[in-house]
Amino acid sequence: MSDFEFIFALFGLLLGLSLAEVLGGLARAIEARLRPGSAIRIGWLTPLLGAFVMLDLLSFWQAAWTVRDVVGVSGKSLMAITVFASAYYLAAHLVFPRDIEGQPDFDAHFFRVRRIVIGVMFGLLLCQLAWYASLPTLAPHLLRPLSLGLTAILALLMAAAMFVRGARWARLVMLALVARYILVYLL
Repeated sequence: MSDFEFIFALFGLLLGLSLAEVLGGLARAIEARLRPGSAIRIGWLTPLLGAFVMLDLLSFWQAAWTVRDVVGVSGKSLMAITVFASAYYLAAHLVFPRDIEGQPDFDAHFFRVRRIVIGVMFGLLLCQLAWYASLPTLAPHLLRPLSLGLTAILALLMAAAMFVRGARWARLVMLALVARYILVYLL
């Protein structure tokens, strides 16, 4: 078993649980909405936040493959990966409300949790960039125009999503965040 395989077992478990959190929240929301007489309004904002978290998580999962040759097993690396992946889980856990009946308007829930969820994701982005910048083999790739541009767009959209006012603007920014990831995956 390689160092990467050993570490990735822990990492994959935590990231997989994060994906399950978002999908489970969406399933609970749909189930509650389909109940006869339900007053639940899911809207677009919370599902878009869930899609963003999942796409960002997949992006990091893919990035882990890129650094597979530079990751070594140590107490420091295990702790860093656990903290990092646990932050993803925290963000994923907050996307959908736990008490669906007590929170019938999911757009209101979005506005209550968006700064925490997207703020955690923004912090993870900064940590990831700092770590990549510390690696001589990866640091030059960060300075490529496409990488710089895509990262700047991501950071600006994340900041906008945290602070934009109004549901219409929030929907547009969240759609742009999701679309940015889809476009990157298609490139």
